Amino acid sequence: MADIYSAIKISEHVYWVGAIDWSIRDFHGYTTPHGSTYNAYLVMADKITLIDAVKAPFMDEMLARVASVVDPSKIDYIISNHSEQDHSGCLLKVIDRVKPQKVFASSMGVKTLKDIFHDDYNIEPVKDGEKLSLGNMDLQFMETRMIHWPDSMFSYLEKDGVLFSQDAFGMHLATFERFADELPADQLEYEAATYYANIVLPYSPVVKKTLEKVAATGWGIKIFAPDHGPVWRKDLGLIIDLYEKWALQKPAEKAVVVYATMWHSTEMMAKAIAESLAAEGVRVKLLSMNDVHRSEVVYEVLEAGALIVGSSTLNNNMLPQMADVMTYLKGLKPANLVGAAFGSIGWSGESVRDLETILKEMKVDIVAEAISVRHVPDKDVLLKCHDLGRTIAAELKKRTA
Repeated sequence: MADIYSAIKISEHVYWVGAIDWSIRDFHGYTTPHGSTYNAYLVMADKITLIDAVKAPFMDEMLARVASVVDPSKIDYIISNHSEQDHSGCLLKVIDRVKPQKVFASSMGVKTLKDIFHDDYNIEPVKDGEKLSLGNMDLQFMETRMIHWPDSMFSYLEKDGVLFSQDAFGMHLATFERFADELPADQLEYEAATYYANIVLPYSPVVKKTLEKVAATGWGIKIFAPDHGPVWRKDLGLIIDLYEKWALQKPAEKAVVVYATMWHSTEMMAKAIAESLAAEGVRVKLLSMNDVHRSEVVYEVLEAGALIVGSSTLNNNMLPQMADVMTYLKGLKPANLVGAAFGSIGWSGESVRDLETILKEMKVDIVAEAISVRHVPDKDVLLKCHDLGRTIAAELKKRTA
């Protein structure tokens, strides 16, 4: 194994020793068509330290990369920045094999790891702002609770200016390129945005405060080393600016029309609404849940100002694929949106009513009356759909002026 996998040096004293998962296509509901990486890092200090681990099936790959630098049994410390199992899945087995002197996590991390593994191994808690001496250099810890679990924390290696940022600044992307500057800028922005929208979005208020907290430290950060995707060693301002923008969730002159249709009647209405929005100069994304995945919808909503949703009625409910995406959106809590509901209802009208209820629960500002039609929309109904689009366009322009 050690002859197959090699560590990659990312700074004077730090090596990437993670694993590449080329085949993963779903990450708890978020589609990952381009795979992912599970990043672990080896700090070659007096006290050799492993920062995070990897998903359980990839333990041998990680340890082989470690072995390309140093015998894994020489690891003194292990730091768990985030206890989710894509980072901690093999942790107990690594501890058993390596036998480190100490393992550290945040106070919530200690509790979470015990809940996951039901093991009495002594993991030492570290506090926000605490420093850990590695002999010839220090690690400093910063709690980042709810980015995106209560246990999450950053670790900062002052000697090399490396911020081990766990799930922050990451993306699900499997590549042999280890550094962000080796990849096309448009690919980086898309993958980072998709990741933020599907993982980090509900915690945007915390992101804003954490960015301010990091800036206030005066740390001379030169490298962001996240737990997924490439390492940022240049243009750190690019990803910081994106996170600041996404955290604010300012409404944009963009509308996302999401629908599910049975006999194309709801689709006719969706297209009429979208045409009207576009005619008013609003950028529009028209997404049929018969064809797209929920995570693509959230990506589009991330930088939008309006969400308009429609569904046919089936068995006194909205269509299942629409219920799926609405449940997903509700959990991710996109903010500062205006919206409306529509749909073909057949002989009962629950779908439109239920869609509007969920929009209200999401705190979407309903700015147009819902439109429902029995079976097939006629010209008058389609004109109402045009009016709905114009109403939303006018509201968007007012809010983004």
